[in-house]
Amino acid sequence: MTTEPTTTRPAGEAVRFSVLDRSRTREGRSNAEALRDTVRFAREVEELGYHRFWVSEHHGVPGVAGSAPTVLAAAVAGATRTIRVGTGGVMLPNHRPLVVAEQFGVLESLFPGRIDMGLGRSVGFTDGVRRALGRGKDDADDFAGQLDELLGWFRGTDPTGVHARPAEGLTVPPFVLAMGEGATIAARAGLPMVIGDLRDREKMQRGIDRYRALFRPSPWAAEPYVVISGTVAVAATPEEARRLLIPEAWSMAYSRTHGTFPPLPPAERVEGLTMTAKERGFYESGLTGHIAGTEEQVAHELETVLKETGAQELLITTSSYDRDALLDSYRRLARIVGGAGIPPSA
Repeated sequence: MTTEPTTTRPAGEAVRFSVLDRSRTREGRSNAEALRDTVRFAREVEELGYHRFWVSEHHGVPGVAGSAPTVLAAAVAGATRTIRVGTGGVMLPNHRPLVVAEQFGVLESLFPGRIDMGLGRSVGFTDGVRRALGRGKDDADDFAGQLDELLGWFRGTDPTGVHARPAEGLTVPPFVLAMGEGATIAARAGLPMVIGDLRDREKMQRGIDRYRALFRPSPWAAEPYVVISGTVAVAATPEEARRLLIPEAWSMAYSRTHGTFPPLPPAERVEGLTMTAKERGFYESGLTGHIAGTEEQVAHELETVLKETGAQELLITTSSYDRDALLDSYRRLARIVGGAGIPPSA
């Protein structure tokens, strides 16, 4: 049994470019609109040639509508034709592995050869959410065991004698979202790894190096496969690219100072705000470290980060209030990588 990403990238080999959409809500817009935006956006980036489209899992967050990633992935897969669809990710400690296997088995059965299974080890963000999920912080400590159990359902090796229908015998490529110990877990399980973010390149590189050093070939992947994730904003001018980052930077600053992550505000409203020194510090920090600028500037930055990391794939996670400007950014990025001879889909 092998999965779609099985090899490391030799010098000169094409890099895949993919999208993670977190179904961010916007001020004055409903959760339903945010979810419809996600499905529509998947169709748009498919036309641009991106390799895969992933959705995320969040619970009890005012600024995120995507709480059920496998359900949303089904809607995305049903609305598209060729792009790979998956999760970035399903937070495994929140669920029973058997149920996760069954859900992905259904997805793979309905959309064969197009489904990815991105898996994370986070639990609910707050004590209240964790209580509602029936989970505690320590549930993340057994992520490696949960991951092994999940993969066992696909192989038909679970010792209970129960069979996961229709998952057993199917091949759904698993990926591990590597935060903290995730790189080590991914390496020892022999699975592809997704790591971020671009704002701390040294920390990201240490995780990649540890993953490659500890990697053990498995039935799922013969060699290490690295996906780096982060924000990329492309516009006609550096100022316009920076404005794309403003709504997310302010929402992050607000969450750090008020304890809740709000819907994305328009950039012009944020620019008119009077911030406290603490808010301003978090806000300015949220604007730095990303890849943002004109097509020429972004092309140079991408070449640098891909050369440094040797990553096989880049997963773009950009969110913004202005959906038209956001799509234009992804369109410009597709033009950059296509013109550079590294098409989005290898």
